[in-house]
Amino acid sequence: MRSHLPLNALRAFESSARHLSFTRAAQELNVTQAAVSQQVRALEARLGCVLFKRLPRGLGMTDEGRALLPVLSDAFGRIERVLKQFDGGHFHEVLTVGVVGTFAIGWLMPRLRLFREAHPFVVLRLLTHNNLVDLAAEGLDFSIRFGEGGWPGTDSTLLLEAPLAVLCAPEIAGRIATPADLAGETLLRSYRSDEWLDWFAAAGLTPWTVNGPVFDSSRLMVEAAMQGAGVALAPTGMFARELQAGALVRPFDLELHAGGYWLSWLKSRPVSPAMASFRQWIASQAGDGLAGAADD
Repeated sequence: MRSHLPLNALRAFESSARHLSFTRAAQELNVTQAAVSQQVRALEARLGCVLFKRLPRGLGMTDEGRALLPVLSDAFGRIERVLKQFDGGHFHEVLTVGVVGTFAIGWLMPRLRLFREAHPFVVLRLLTHNNLVDLAAEGLDFSIRFGEGGWPGTDSTLLLEAPLAVLCAPEIAGRIATPADLAGETLLRSYRSDEWLDWFAAAGLTPWTVNGPVFDSSRLMVEAAMQGAGVALAPTGMFARELQAGALVRPFDLELHAGGYWLSWLKSRPVSPAMASFRQWIASQAGDGLAGAADD
């Protein structure tokens, strides 16, 4: 039984196989060339097979050596990646979160410092998306997206309600006195095509055809609105700074409740300590706790 194979010998073989040279392996491992050669010979004797062909110039690998190399390279690589996560005597756990861009800029970014202060040993990786996300395929621990919750194969908790309101640049707001005046303006659209029609109904207006540009991000749409390209229908809570600075104006109080921002994760994914910390932290920041967990 070949249990307890010597680690140093395995490392000597792996380095020699990558470089096809005992000399370069010795330089990498900070030992002598003779020590590397001896370790490899000891491993060959232990396995009962030849791993290298000793050539006049360098080394060649046997079929047995080629079979062993990728397994060892993967194992040593995984060990190295884990060891790199230790710093100052603490394990730094990586947490990957996919965030819809509007929420990332409008709500999460100003609070990231608070998370770092509360959980210094969680390495947060943020990836933005346009509300279309595949947690499994993208290797995400969490996703934050807009909608009604209940995505297939996931658990989710509501973070924030996100009612939509009319937003525009100050110069456009100056010529809009009533909702009906929007008929003379360019109405910017999200990929959710029914939002303006639902807003017309809530305002008691007879709907008309909306032909404005379509955006896959509320952040981009509102940026266009601030530059005078038209009028947007977007979640005001994500643009508080722009409204406060006067770059945006909300001409009407009417809101359309079309969804909210949800934290979701795969049902099949075990909840790691970093995931538990982030879920508790963001729910606390949102003031909603975890009581809103939704079943599919």
